[in-house]
Amino acid sequence: MKPLVLIAGATGYVGGELLKKLVDAGYTVRCVARRPEALRSKALPGVEVVEGDVLNLASVRAALAGVGAAYYLVHSMGSTESFEEQDRTGAQNFANAAREAGVQRIIYLGGLGRSSDQLSMHLRSRQEVGEILQSAEVPVIEFRASVVIGPGSLSYEMIRALVERLPVMIAPRWVSVDAQPIAIADLLAYLLAALDHPLDSSAIFEIGGSDRVSYGGLMREYARQRRLRRLVISVPFLTPRLSSLWLGLVTPLYVRVGRKLIDSIRHSTVVEDPRALTEFGIRPCGFREAMAAAISAESNYLKIDLRTIHVNASPEEAFAPIRQIGGASGWYYANWLWQLRGCLDKAFGGVGMRRGRRDPDSLCVGDVVDCWRVDAIEPDHLLRLEAEMKLPGRACLEFKVTGDSTGSVIRQTASFDPLGLLGRAYWYSVLPFHHFVFNGMLKGIAARSRIKE
Repeated sequence: MKPLVLIAGATGYVGGELLKKLVDAGYTVRCVARRPEALRSKALPGVEVVEGDVLNLASVRAALAGVGAAYYLVHSMGSTESFEEQDRTGAQNFANAAREAGVQRIIYLGGLGRSSDQLSMHLRSRQEVGEILQSAEVPVIEFRASVVIGPGSLSYEMIRALVERLPVMIAPRWVSVDAQPIAIADLLAYLLAALDHPLDSSAIFEIGGSDRVSYGGLMREYARQRRLRRLVISVPFLTPRLSSLWLGLVTPLYVRVGRKLIDSIRHSTVVEDPRALTEFGIRPCGFREAMAAAISAESNYLKIDLRTIHVNASPEEAFAPIRQIGGASGWYYANWLWQLRGCLDKAFGGVGMRRGRRDPDSLCVGDVVDCWRVDAIEPDHLLRLEAEMKLPGRACLEFKVTGDSTGSVIRQTASFDPLGLLGRAYWYSVLPFHHFVFNGMLKGIAARSRIKE
């Protein structure tokens, strides 16, 4: 009979992916979370969600009752307080409660890095947490990993945001430091295998992909696979503090998290002890395959609002108001909302709606249309705009006109490619406005194109 498995940290990226794998494998899973509603809303079968916090010993004791194996995937890097002290307290509470509950093993995900180096606070804390967990005499399998490649991983989202948003990238010293990235699928394979791995005492396993590569190499590989031309300029004097402020401006990362992450990136994180390959029999893929899988998986995250309407007009007549959109013509519906959105964008350092258009009737690729820029245009058929406002993701607005025997069909597609959890939260927060804004805009275009009765 499979043991009851507990996950502490299931609301994080790795924890959330692991939860799905455990359910698919037939395990009964209990999750402890400070915000249980974030997990209960997913309603996965066989999952019990309890409220608790590793900083509260009583809640951890209750969560671990009857548990056979426990995953510890908690860290406090995003905390505004001393994350090192919080991590110590949380790990000690968890270790003590696991011993009292008779837990048979703890599986912990830490970070690579030689202890002989002057490690960053983050990496030092990750390794200290492993030592604290082992102090309570419950056998611990500790995996130490480098960069995790997968959509939603903090490091991957940083790479993605930088390459997508910056045609010219500044390269501080840390982009040339070696890492050994691991695909999320391979990491999950190790975490699952640890449940059945023979274990008499605690053990540490260093895991990584089959290649060593720098962050700069990962950026170039992402750009290559996305077919983006990017120029990298080396600026060796850019400090971690300046780098984190720069990240805060161009990526969805919080500045404090960005700095802690960069402090860790400054250190080489490569596998020096290959025992995991022989003991687990898992053969991780290289960074190119990991990157391809992550980019492919991103398509599952693309958010789309698609609407069509038929008009009693020729394609030329139907396309005319599309060609004239923005500027003095406005957006054909709720222009005050567009202006409000522009004011909010300006308040956060964006371009707002003040730029207008070059010409009221014609457009070319590269032209500005208020807070958008023309990405593609085909006369009387296609207009695709890409947003230049401050957004936690990439937004596009596309119009296609196709003629038929009775007139034309206008297809309007608003798409959003979110960057991490912040991007997905943004999409769902504005979703209620989409129905009447985008619906009204399409009807406004049709009204100017002799709408079919």
